[in-house]
Amino acid sequence: MSDETSLDPHGHGSRSPGVGGRSQHRRPDAGTRAHDVVDRAEQVLRAQERLRSLLRASAAVSAEIDLTAVLQQIVDSAAELVDAEYAALGVISPTGGLESFIHTGMSADLVARIGHLPEGHGLLGAVIEEASPIRLDDLASDPRSSGFPAHHPDMHGFLGVPVRVGDTVYGNLYLGNRRGGGFSAEDEELVSALAVTAGNAIRNARLFRETHLREQWMRVTARLTPMLLGAEEDDALGLIVDELFAESGAERVVLLVPGPDPLTVRVAAVRGVGEDALLDEVVPAASTVAGIVLESGESRLSVGGRLSGPADPLALVSGGEIGATVFVPFTTRDRTWGVLGIARAPRAGQYGEVERTVVSDVAARLSLALELARAREAEQRGLLLEDRARIARDLHDHVIQLLFATGLDLHNLAARPHDPAETALLEQSISRLDESITKIRTIVFAINPPAQHGAPLARHLLVDLAAEASKLVPRSVDVAFAGPVDIIITGELLNDVTAAAREMLSNVVRHARATTVDLSVTVGETRIDVTVRDDGVGFDSTRRSGGLKNLGDRAHARGGDVSVTSAPGATTVRWTVPVP
Repeated sequence: MSDETSLDPHGHGSRSPGVGGRSQHRRPDAGTRAHDVVDRAEQVLRAQERLRSLLRASAAVSAEIDLTAVLQQIVDSAAELVDAEYAALGVISPTGGLESFIHTGMSADLVARIGHLPEGHGLLGAVIEEASPIRLDDLASDPRSSGFPAHHPDMHGFLGVPVRVGDTVYGNLYLGNRRGGGFSAEDEELVSALAVTAGNAIRNARLFRETHLREQWMRVTARLTPMLLGAEEDDALGLIVDELFAESGAERVVLLVPGPDPLTVRVAAVRGVGEDALLDEVVPAASTVAGIVLESGESRLSVGGRLSGPADPLALVSGGEIGATVFVPFTTRDRTWGVLGIARAPRAGQYGEVERTVVSDVAARLSLALELARAREAEQRGLLLEDRARIARDLHDHVIQLLFATGLDLHNLAARPHDPAETALLEQSISRLDESITKIRTIVFAINPPAQHGAPLARHLLVDLAAEASKLVPRSVDVAFAGPVDIIITGELLNDVTAAAREMLSNVVRHARATTVDLSVTVGETRIDVTVRDDGVGFDSTRRSGGLKNLGDRAHARGGDVSVTSAPGATTVRWTVPVP
């Protein structure tokens, strides 16, 4: 049978199959249609599964609030979502560059062999600069690629996606070597969707961390403030670094003050790595960021990373890398008197604006507490000096006058006819009164404060020498002065007198085994006598070596001499020079 011909609506002929005829356009058979339906169903199922994976990943990322856990969860979820062999998250520091680099897919041993972590150069830097996704089938062929360090595994496929919220970019997700082929546009969309959730999670975790950090440091301030108000200044600096080291989690905390020479700083207190070697160390101000802070009164951050050039002596250095530091000033009444430095080990993370702001606030509060402590100490010292001055006036105006009057009465009584034994007793009593008046005058002088300005007076220096010797003998050294001691004994003569007194007291302390020691300094019309008496074991006074020879040489240089009388229980050494 022949085929039948029909016209289409446009008048063109077409053959329609007759009995036994074949069509030129075969329709899909039932098997093909079923296969297509299955393929589309599988695609829908895969899409649904990937969406469910995205939801699970988003939920896992949002469930964490600790920043470190959040960052690691983002990396793990991204790798699982697109079945990538390697994944990493570079967190951008507010000061620029990468603040931290969290990764998965490499063993700890491999990471150690690679060495330093990426710093945001090459393709990683391109994602940071462009702030838009970059997807490559062959990473090495891209001109922006800077290659890999030694021991780094080979990577071919690459997907980089920024983690952002609005206009703020918190970091970038990097994925490498998708199992089963290169990264697709669908992978890019899924990771970009996860990155939005990750950005919100990072922002919330940072806010939580900032709040927790402020609370933590405020607790430290609350604990320290009452301790500082009751401590001496040197002890207060140690308390500050002790508490901050315990709470900061840093490897070193230092407190610096201006050094003894211009353009230097001194480590007044330190805790942590190398504290024994650093304590009281003086370093050039130009060699450390702390010197800039001390000069400007403004806090500074130093980022860690690969060391290129001289290292800050207050930072931690290891394996060619330097750790992050933050330095903040201690300021009182617009004057910067110290710098607090907190240092992390290399690779232990960076410091950001949050830490700088919080630590600066703590330093300001502690500076105020120290200022209050100084004011309280000055007030207490003033009250003590006033009380001492009052006691001195009372001793001089009342006690000495009463004793003097009593001595005059005894003199008059002794002038009358008496039994010789009674006369001797009266004279002994008069002598004791004179000795008591001399000692009270010495006490009056000792409890009056020395002048705040000018050279120290002879009496104060000699009283200080006696006080030092008193720590090493059973009873305090008695001190007596006679004549215009402070007027005559000055300048080089004062140096010789104090050196002679120090030598004589030192000999007693080291050799005499004495119980009582007396030091007297008398300025007469023509000579000055410095005398030390003790009740020790005595010595051979004919031997003039060591300390006695030094005493003699010093006296002979001024035209004077040294006399010694010694016996068990009674030794007297007298150093005599003429009045200039």
